[in-house]
Amino acid sequence: MTEKKDSDKKDKVTDKASEIAKNIWLAGVGAYGRAVEEAQDRLEKAMEPPKLFRDLVKAGAALEEDARESTLSARQSVEERINRVRENFHNQRPARMEDLIALHKKVDLLTRKVDKLSKALAEQGAGKAPATTRKSASKAPPARRSAGKQKAPAAKATRKSAAGKSATSRRKPVAS
Repeated sequence: MTEKKDSDKKDKVTDKASEIAKNIWLAGVGAYGRAVEEAQDRLEKAMEPPKLFRDLVKAGAALEEDARESTLSARQSVEERINRVRENFHNQRPARMEDLIALHKKVDLLTRKVDKLSKALAEQGAGKAPATTRKSASKAPPARRSAGKQKAPAAKATRKSAAGKSATSRRKPVAS
């Protein structure tokens, strides 16, 4: 009997081990089947784009358009600034050597004219100094007074005569 009990125990253990092995096998087959189903689902979803993907594409297109517009406006702004800087640079260009030489010649010419006028005024002032000392009532210095009186009327007379000649020479005789 002990043999039978031992044999029954062995059969039960073997049956139990077989059952466990079979369950492990079935679990593996089930896992394989589930993995295949999930892979097929994912493949189907990948074949037709999901709503989220379409939404992301639309959002990306909108952002790209906004970026293009802002880039274009930024580029125009930068180009405008560059053009203003160029204009300012051309307007404030450094003097060329020819310009400097011409300015030096003009300054030299003006300096000579001022020297001549100063000498003429000094000579006129020296010649009239004894005559003006007799007039003690005058308040202005003799050089200023004589230069002012002689220069202003002469200049006015010259302007008047030039204006008169040009006005009369332009007039046509009126037929009567």
